[in-house]
Amino acid sequence: MATAQIYPSMLAADFGRIADAARAVAGHADWLHVDVMDYHFVPNLAFSPDTVDALRRVTDTPLDCHLMIENPDRWAPGFAERGAANVTIHAEAVGDIARTTDAIRAAGARTGLAVKPATPVEHYLDDLHRFDLLLLMTIEPGFGGQKFMDEVLPKIAAARRLIDERGLDLWLQIDGGVNRETIERSAEAGVDVFVAGTAVFGLDDPAAAVESLRALALAAAPRLTAPAAAFVSPPAPAQAPVADREAGGGAAAVGGVPA
Repeated sequence: MATAQIYPSMLAADFGRIADAARAVAGHADWLHVDVMDYHFVPNLAFSPDTVDALRRVTDTPLDCHLMIENPDRWAPGFAERGAANVTIHAEAVGDIARTTDAIRAAGARTGLAVKPATPVEHYLDDLHRFDLLLLMTIEPGFGGQKFMDEVLPKIAAARRLIDERGLDLWLQIDGGVNRETIERSAEAGVDVFVAGTAVFGLDDPAAAVESLRALALAAAPRLTAPAAAFVSPPAPAQAPVADREAGGGAAAVGGVPA
């Protein structure tokens, strides 16, 4: 059975207290999702390999880097070398899937394939075996805080059937608009990895938000199970609530993380 995994998106964290945000969900988040944008593939700019270095210094929670950039063939292995545990590349941007996934694995990371809402997964059937994760965008990539696109639900269900019928060892992830209102129907459609931004960091208690989202996914999809154990990161110290914000709106690239 698949595990219901919650990945808080650092794009929705307070960039001035991003280390505190990482600590706030330690022991509750399965991974941390790091959206990397170059202002070319998407009209926004956020995060860099230096961000991976900085986060690795303040948390043991694995980092899931989602590269919304041009030429991931060149840049993706570097994120793995800096300590990302998974590096996801966009189907619409990658030039040589085999070479790039091999380079990511050689650098020590898992690898994922992301597709925009309008991109058919069927175009990449022959390459899915190269990946550990399939990310279906449920918003147009580039900015957080967007409304969940319900029209992607049939695509999610079709991807789940494809994964199961082919016996692929592939996590099915969504990113965009995941919250208490959308996670149940996403889980029912077949998702097992949920990226959540403002639904976690926009609340006073991000750790409790993670567990609440997981509970909703588990209740909606009996095929999902709870994680066997929490990660070893220490619990977060007491902190003031993180203000709700439109994740990523006008964000500048963040090269380091203040401890």
